[in-house]
Amino acid sequence: MTGVRTPLCDEFGIEHPIFAFTPSEHVAAAVSRAGGLGVLGCVRFNDAEELDRTLTWLDENTDGKPYGVDVVMPMKVPTEGTSADLASHIPEEHKAFVDETLRKLGVPPLPEGEGREGVLGWLHSMARSHVDVALQHRPVLIANALGTPPTDVIEECHAAGLKVAALAGAPKHAQSHIANGVDIIVAQGYEAGGHTGEIASMVLTPDVVDAVGPDVPVLGAGGIGSGRQVAASLALGAQGVWTGSIWLGTEEYRNLAGNRGWETAFLRASSSDTVRTRIYTGKPARLLRTRWTDAWAAEDAPAPLPMPLQNLLVAEAHNRINASGDPDVISMPVGQVVGRMNAVRPVADVMRDLVAEFEEAVRRLDGIAAG
Repeated sequence: MTGVRTPLCDEFGIEHPIFAFTPSEHVAAAVSRAGGLGVLGCVRFNDAEELDRTLTWLDENTDGKPYGVDVVMPMKVPTEGTSADLASHIPEEHKAFVDETLRKLGVPPLPEGEGREGVLGWLHSMARSHVDVALQHRPVLIANALGTPPTDVIEECHAAGLKVAALAGAPKHAQSHIANGVDIIVAQGYEAGGHTGEIASMVLTPDVVDAVGPDVPVLGAGGIGSGRQVAASLALGAQGVWTGSIWLGTEEYRNLAGNRGWETAFLRASSSDTVRTRIYTGKPARLLRTRWTDAWAAEDAPAPLPMPLQNLLVAEAHNRINASGDPDVISMPVGQVVGRMNAVRPVADVMRDLVAEFEEAVRRLDGIAAG
């Protein structure tokens, strides 16, 4: 046996059906060069020119191998106005809570003029511009973190020869995605970092596979950090895996992260040191549990606001927290697999181990079946 191969490998021109979501173009490029499919998260980009420059860099640094992009776009088009208009809907008590919490946690302010990074990327209009820019480059996949993209976006991607993937946390969501033209389902289990549903991947993956039928590829997601877990996902019927958290613990990610506080935080964390909460975006998402998440869980804390208001409320706070480098406060989406992230390694090493462990797991199962 040589590696992990399913029909998705031929469809996308990759060696292994390991899809890697990451906000870092350096990680995405390294995954693609190592035989997987790096998928760049676009939500951090506030303007089209910055994303255009980054995708140009990816075009030039993936050795001609394919990559994908991930956007955050609801199917229903909201009447959103400008970010300034939306900010006027944030209650003063929420602003006061954030300010007081940062004071109590000892988080210093950012230098004058900084603090808005990553806010506009959550708006529907910005997500549409992300798709427009991506279509001027050479991704092979557009993935949507909020389920089914608008129908016209799906049609535009198909016309350009791109496949469209969407995350699903329940079988009914997967069926809806397919009915609206989505090509690939990412069955994201409860264990996953970031936006995630309420069903664990051991149950969700086969339920989604059965719900969409044999002709629709499903990627298993949630808690995948070893080759054994890749093998388990494929055994449940998936044709590949969608990974995310494990790439936060790579040397290439340091090009984006820029602080050691995050490394200290995840290296010491166990699988029980995460929390699923609405405080990050307004929708349920799994984060590393820290003093910041604990503050929002206190009885006197206000309820999180709906998306995108919660993003606007906490964006500057998150930038301040991350810049401070305090591992006790750091705010970061991460899955329960964080307990396995006990070293910082190059992407190529992580990919090599995923494949080797997969092969070992399959050989062991073959031995059991033969016996």
